[in-house]
Amino acid sequence: MPFKLTYIKLTTFYVLIIMIVSIAFSFSIHRISSSEIDRGLSRQINIFRGMPVNPSYSITFDQLEQSRLTQAEESKERLTINLIYFNLLILVLSTFASYLLAKWTLKPIRESMEAQNRFTADASHELRTPLTAIRSEIEVGLRDTELNLSDARLLLNSNLEEIAKLESLSRALLKLANGEEKKIKFAQVSLEEVLIEAYEKVAKLAEAKEIEFDNKLEDIKIIGDKTSLIELFIILLDNAIKYSSPKSKIECQISNVDGKAQVKIIDHGIGIKASELPHIFDRFYRADLSRSKEKADGYGLGLSIAKRIVEMHKATISVTSTPGQGSEFIVKF
Repeated sequence: MPFKLTYIKLTTFYVLIIMIVSIAFSFSIHRISSSEIDRGLSRQINIFRGMPVNPSYSITFDQLEQSRLTQAEESKERLTINLIYFNLLILVLSTFASYLLAKWTLKPIRESMEAQNRFTADASHELRTPLTAIRSEIEVGLRDTELNLSDARLLLNSNLEEIAKLESLSRALLKLANGEEKKIKFAQVSLEEVLIEAYEKVAKLAEAKEIEFDNKLEDIKIIGDKTSLIELFIILLDNAIKYSSPKSKIECQISNVDGKAQVKIIDHGIGIKASELPHIFDRFYRADLSRSKEKADGYGLGLSIAKRIVEMHKATISVTSTPGQGSEFIVKF
């Protein structure tokens, strides 16, 4: 409803501007045309007055002048009516065109506000979950008259786990809100070193699932921020490990394709449905239906952060996936 009212206001504003221009233009045309009619009439009268008088003429110069004045007034009236019809047509067409223009102008703003509202609602929901858990555990503990030191320690440890989740979510939200972009410093970076460091961060997760890595890395250098690039590939590798079956394989490739550095992360896990691929980079989106067998932790923010890092480096990220066969993420610099 608020945007419908905004559409109407903006449409009215556009129509008002168009009609002011149209009426001013019509007024100018009317004045110029009327002046030309009067000037032409005066020339004709002067020509007739300069002609010798013929007694056989039944019409006098005064009658002829009056007749032409009447014709001039009729011409001006027809011109006025035509200009009125013209402005009414302009009013109808401009109203329709202005409404379409108003919707087109406000579309990015509306989409941005809707995205912001969804983001706020999703963030509130995700924040509420650990907070509710902490509050419930504390309330249960306070009502327990037989709470001993051991139980209290368990309660505090559980609360600390929920607080850690809140901290993780808060950091992710800050990154998505551009809170850390000012710290980025671009320099020459080795993609091979970046990928190796990213792997070291997730090696324990891979070992826990006995996942084997097949690496085909070239020492290609690009201009970028090493810290954020390491984070990018930590997210992609972590994502691949989460949704891979135990004792499976993940392939990491760095290559030069048509003068562009290309990094591929290929897993042979459960894959993603085609209907969900367009949404995997959306904030808080988790492909729960296609990945129901793998209940992975997280808030659905990892790939959103990955996409932001890619965009900051003027790169592109794409994904192809087949359910039951795995996914392939490609980053091109």
